[in-house]
Amino acid sequence: MNSPRQQSGPAPNARRHLPASLRPILSLGDLEPAARSRLPRLLFGYLSGGVEDNVSLDANMAAFRRWMFRTNVLVNVSDRQQRTQLMGMEYQAPFGIAPMGLCALFAFNGDVVMAEAAEAAGIPYVLSGASLTRMEEVAQAAPTCGWFQAYIPGDPAHIEGLLERVMAAGFKTLVVTVDTATLANRENNVRVGFATPLRPSVRLAWDGLTRPRWLLGTLAKTLLQRGMPHFENASAQRGVPIISSGVVRQFGLRDHLSWEHLALIRRSWPGKLVVKGLSAADDVRRAEQAGADGVILSNHGGRQLDGTMPPLLALPEAARAKGGMALMLDSGVRRGTDVLKALALGADHVFVGRPMAYAAALAGRAGVAHAITLLRDEVHRDMALLGVNRLDDLGPARLVQV
Repeated sequence: MNSPRQQSGPAPNARRHLPASLRPILSLGDLEPAARSRLPRLLFGYLSGGVEDNVSLDANMAAFRRWMFRTNVLVNVSDRQQRTQLMGMEYQAPFGIAPMGLCALFAFNGDVVMAEAAEAAGIPYVLSGASLTRMEEVAQAAPTCGWFQAYIPGDPAHIEGLLERVMAAGFKTLVVTVDTATLANRENNVRVGFATPLRPSVRLAWDGLTRPRWLLGTLAKTLLQRGMPHFENASAQRGVPIISSGVVRQFGLRDHLSWEHLALIRRSWPGKLVVKGLSAADDVRRAEQAGADGVILSNHGGRQLDGTMPPLLALPEAARAKGGMALMLDSGVRRGTDVLKALALGADHVFVGRPMAYAAALAGRAGVAHAITLLRDEVHRDMALLGVNRLDDLGPARLVQV
């Protein structure tokens, strides 16, 4: 694995090796407008949107701006490195790729290319239970760095069948998402004409025709080489197709899910167990008491209950409640400085979602690899400017709230 670059920024000539679509991309923030021009309107609207008034969506990134750094100077930082230990595994950077559904619609083989890029970079990749690629295939693409995220209804028979399949696929880390007791009020999906499954319509056809690179490079290529995508990983059996005029996607008894079901999962799952979607410190304590190995503070990227607090703001109290668990977060991470702020406030790791999907839409595996490199280089540079050689040197004293 190549070492992070030492220079302050990429020289223009250093970008010639990149696909043309990636040369203007200097930060994760550049990926969203680029993906907007590549993806059909309804897909981009689904991926970029939140719920209702986007209060949590907007607050997630704004929360990072509420903290500023105290730097130390005249520190020899020539030996800095960002490898990190997480639940018994060593990763090459303190961030990973968050679970996102439908990625095979954003890019050809989207789930696989993200998994391959993460495996090559040595960072964790979490496959979504709402994905369109069989978990067994993705597990082969990320044999050491792949995690599986599940949406689990409160039905023991369903739970047991899914866990058996995840174990057989080879995943060692299970992420149980617990903030989806019911479907959120995603008005943005209605406005852009998005639904799952997608319904054939004039709007859908027009969206494809006006985005020919997506139509030919993603949808047509997928249909020709892989057939109609289905929801592959919501249960032990294959789910419904992604495009259908009559099929209804079933979401199960998610409002029945309780701490008793988490206890059942802990008894049945021999690997690492992570609980995702928490914001309250009391729930962090209960997860630790239930035997979880880690938790991910998350408001689902602002896509569930609008007005849920940003995970970064929940972090200090959660850090005091985590016990021996790994404490992670997602939602709103866009810069290396965001990563370092989260670590300073007590996180052990962070996860990045939407930008990685945008990157895959632009340039497949090369796009995801480029996004990982950008963020890893920012962390490396920011550590030098902050005056730290090791991530363990970070702490609340490095920050001031404004």
